[in-house]
Amino acid sequence: MNLRRLLSCLAFSLAASLAQAAGFKPVDIPAQGALQPLKGAVWYPCSQQPSEVRFGPFAMSVSMDCPLAGEKHPLVVISHGRTGSFLGHRDTAEALADAGFIVVAINHPGDTSRDKSRTGEFSVFVERPADIKRTLDYMLGSWPDAARIDAGRIGFFGFSRGGYTGLVAIGANPLFGKRLRLCEGKSDPLCEQVHAGQLAELSHDPRIKAAVIADPLSVFFTGESFKNVRVPVQLWGSERGGDGVTPASVADIASLLPTKPDFHVVPGSQHFSFLPPCPAELAQSAADLCGDQPGFDRAAFHADFNAGVLAFFKAQLG
Repeated sequence: MNLRRLLSCLAFSLAASLAQAAGFKPVDIPAQGALQPLKGAVWYPCSQQPSEVRFGPFAMSVSMDCPLAGEKHPLVVISHGRTGSFLGHRDTAEALADAGFIVVAINHPGDTSRDKSRTGEFSVFVERPADIKRTLDYMLGSWPDAARIDAGRIGFFGFSRGGYTGLVAIGANPLFGKRLRLCEGKSDPLCEQVHAGQLAELSHDPRIKAAVIADPLSVFFTGESFKNVRVPVQLWGSERGGDGVTPASVADIASLLPTKPDFHVVPGSQHFSFLPPCPAELAQSAADLCGDQPGFDRAAFHADFNAGVLAFFKAQLG
């Protein structure tokens, strides 16, 4: 009897995995005024068998351009870190799509692996949250399958600068001050507003109902920044930090959020441990992104990490 039950469960799991694989297709969001077009991709539930698809050094198990399966899916939007890309959290996107979520990830113009033209500019920190709002507007409006998204179940995932982006999107207000280092010697319109103390409040989006934030850049936040954050947050921190993020700064955010977050500190990890394991050719040329402390198994961590992210979004978004 126990064997039959086990075989039945295995058969059911296999059938579910075949019926709910990750579809994948590019997405292009038009320019809006002075804001540049946004490029990225959508992962989504699909009933076709996946295959290995390569994008440069990266391999994904997806089904290209297959029809979206099902109706009323929750949506998660992903924001990458400094000079990252929409593929930077591809394993998490696949895991969510396999479980029935639609996932959209975009490149933040001027702050990507192929376009670093504005990575040191203040404008990036203003435009990033606006990029998220534009992405949600597009996915719920002009995207061909917009009607199959449940607009009441929207989540956010962000890492590093993407974590900053998400905190602002869910209601946090950074304090830049009038002597912002990024604006020293600059006279562009945004920096002029900073110098005058007249910068408008950044873009928040109440459509986001839950957020996963990993090792966020927090240099612009103060004790008052989070008083308007009302959505549940799952917060992840690395043990060793890196790239301007410290373990203490992440712990401070955990203590300042009005509602206690689901907070995880990952033993033995460094900042870039939140990126997927690197293919061999990238590991040789990007040791700072790909290397971990001896004994830290990034692949094993990501299996647990993705399971935790999925469980959180399922609990909060259904």
